[in-house]
Amino acid sequence: MAVAHTLPTEAVIADIADFDHRSGSLPERLLFNNRFIVVAVCLLVTVVLAYQAMGLRLNAAFEKMIPTSHPYIVNYLENRSQLAGMGNSLRIAVETKSGDIFSADYLETVRQLNDELFLMPEVDRPYMKSLWAPAVRWTGVTEDGLDGGPVIPDDYDKSPESLEQVRINVERSGEIGQLVAANYQSSIIFVPLQDRIAETGERIDYHALSQRIEQLRAKYESDSIKIHVTGFAKVVGDLIEGLQQVMMFFAVAIVICTAVLYWYTRCLRSTLLVVACSVVAVVWLLGLLPTLGYELDPYSVLVPFLVFAIGMSHGAQKMNGIMQDIGRGTHRLVAARYTFRRLFLAGLTALLADAVGFAVLMVIDIQVIQELAVTASIGVAVLIFTNLVLLPILLSYTGVSPVAATRSLKAELMEANDAQHGKHPFWAFLDLFTQRKWASIAVAAGLVMGAVGLAVSFQLKIGDTDPGAPELRPDSRYNRDNAFMTANYAASSDVYIVMVKTPQYACGQYDTLMAVDALERALLQLPGVEATSSLAGLAKVANAGMNEGSLKWLEIPRSQDMLNAIITRAPREMFNQNCDLLTVYAYLKDHKADTLASVVKVTEDFAAQYGSDQIRFLNAAGNAGIEAATNIVVRKANVQMLFLVYAAVIVLAFITFRSWQAVVCAVVPLMITSVLCEALMVWLNIGVKVATLPVIALGVGIGVDYALYVMTVTLAGLKEGMSLSEAYYKALIFTGKVVVLTGITLGLAVATWVWSPIKFQADMGILLAFMFVWNMLGALILLPALGHFLLKPKKVIAV
Repeated sequence: MAVAHTLPTEAVIADIADFDHRSGSLPERLLFNNRFIVVAVCLLVTVVLAYQAMGLRLNAAFEKMIPTSHPYIVNYLENRSQLAGMGNSLRIAVETKSGDIFSADYLETVRQLNDELFLMPEVDRPYMKSLWAPAVRWTGVTEDGLDGGPVIPDDYDKSPESLEQVRINVERSGEIGQLVAANYQSSIIFVPLQDRIAETGERIDYHALSQRIEQLRAKYESDSIKIHVTGFAKVVGDLIEGLQQVMMFFAVAIVICTAVLYWYTRCLRSTLLVVACSVVAVVWLLGLLPTLGYELDPYSVLVPFLVFAIGMSHGAQKMNGIMQDIGRGTHRLVAARYTFRRLFLAGLTALLADAVGFAVLMVIDIQVIQELAVTASIGVAVLIFTNLVLLPILLSYTGVSPVAATRSLKAELMEANDAQHGKHPFWAFLDLFTQRKWASIAVAAGLVMGAVGLAVSFQLKIGDTDPGAPELRPDSRYNRDNAFMTANYAASSDVYIVMVKTPQYACGQYDTLMAVDALERALLQLPGVEATSSLAGLAKVANAGMNEGSLKWLEIPRSQDMLNAIITRAPREMFNQNCDLLTVYAYLKDHKADTLASVVKVTEDFAAQYGSDQIRFLNAAGNAGIEAATNIVVRKANVQMLFLVYAAVIVLAFITFRSWQAVVCAVVPLMITSVLCEALMVWLNIGVKVATLPVIALGVGIGVDYALYVMTVTLAGLKEGMSLSEAYYKALIFTGKVVVLTGITLGLAVATWVWSPIKFQADMGILLAFMFVWNMLGALILLPALGHFLLKPKKVIAV
């Protein structure tokens, strides 16, 4: 005969003297029989790590953001010394609101700003360019032959004659569309940055650099002058500036979680303990990071909130179990030990699943994601102690308020009554999904949603889907500046550079330049390419210039002597000192995924067709080239990451449940949610990139918690001989309430990120809120529906 219990079966022990302290597992005895020592050690660790956390820095590094072992990046890094400024640089446009740039006041403003930027320690000074840079020169054909000089001549004296000469020099410089806008209303100061500050060897502090740039902007902007700034360093600086507001969202999350938890328990002491233990976990994480040599960056800064969220979820489960036991009259210490026994394994498995979900991000060859994985894994490891061990021990001291315990018991007894006395309507509705009719509907609906989501997810873009910096709002200062650059300069801020390797001193040979010219023509056919620049193009223009400007001569001269004469006057960024490296610049309309993919394909096809031992076309440098390589890595990692995270979750779930049927019930809802999340990304026009790549793994890792808690209690009921309906109803009233509570609470908490000035944080907030809520629904609806077809109660022989 089956035994149908709906309440935990441990003996109610009101007097601690009646409890056998030698009972329970070895870890339980070690921890609870030495409670004071455990609390004292945790207090000491908290104080030490809180002090350590004061040294935590928020920064980023250019090389951490790129896949350094990808062939494109390897090519770039091998030639970086000869491509200074082609990776990490700033473009500062100085715009005049009245007249044009050929005025003494305007040029003086540019000179002063140029000088201040030149003296910044982060700047790679030899490669800096502006109208005032000696390396920015003009070349012209005169009666005496080729002539040239700096754009702003040595004898410039602000006179009308000097200003007119500057105008003429600019027109002959070839910099219109490059350093000078075609409408003559702005010019650019190109500021390449070093990898490390040469004087100190330290990495660039992008927040401090961004603040100094803003100070210069405020200093030189006026009614007649406006300054626009773009570049990786400014994006990171603005991100760090905006992410300092994350603390506000973190505080809002704490308030929301505390308020909802108190509303549920009506017990202030236990609510504060749950919140405190989750905050302690965050403090430990923030203290361990600088201790281990890590720092927060704009992408990992959200990890502390995720750690807090996971801690609240597990803490609420522990508090709920203890409150129910105390309500039945069990002593608070015994109740804590009972709850530890019932939920420690499920909690440990869930946290290990979280940790593995984060740890699989280590396979992605981008250091910033690998450090995010390390940061999150440390946070989860900390939670194993703070929320699975410290919280029950603290609650064994404080217990819960008698009113809250009585209220909890009353609610539980009402819910535990059989159908004749009436189940709670909400739990009764969820219990319907253990019946064939409703289970069939739920499974069919889940499969349909999964199929539709999968079809839509095939349209998911890899990389950016918007121009400018998608991490920031479209109306942000940076993106307005980027729009100005795109509208006024053919040489946009999105530069893709193809490196052409030749034998030494062969970069200027006719055959080499003809091949480069053919590559340029192929690139210019693409709608995303606005302009190109190379030594081949310069040779064609110079040849026409040396033949009275006739367009009939707009071609690469066959005479090597003529080519040598042109090369001696060519800008150094077009070839290197040994003349064995040429650079082909493609200025792109934007860095959207489709634009970059088309440029990569054309270049690779061209290299495969025309490359040889004597001339090799190598992808890729420039910010767009680096982003193209990143997109390729992200595309591969997206599939690899999902495979690994699900493989890990399945293995852990199987170890816990020892039943493939239970694993299927727990994991299938997660998979459907992952597919739907990718479909949501398509609908919201969010691409998979460095900022969003971890979301799916994080959602799976956190979402599995709900399924593990519900399944653990359900399987326990089935082993006692209960029907699936009885076992699932037991799980609902014991852990289901907290699953609903935490799912909705955490969904609301991350949904507040929608108002963040940082767009990628807002995107992550939407996606995480979606995954929190849908994983909760999957655990409460689809899990029992699948269980109807897969899970069977064990027969119990009555004694």
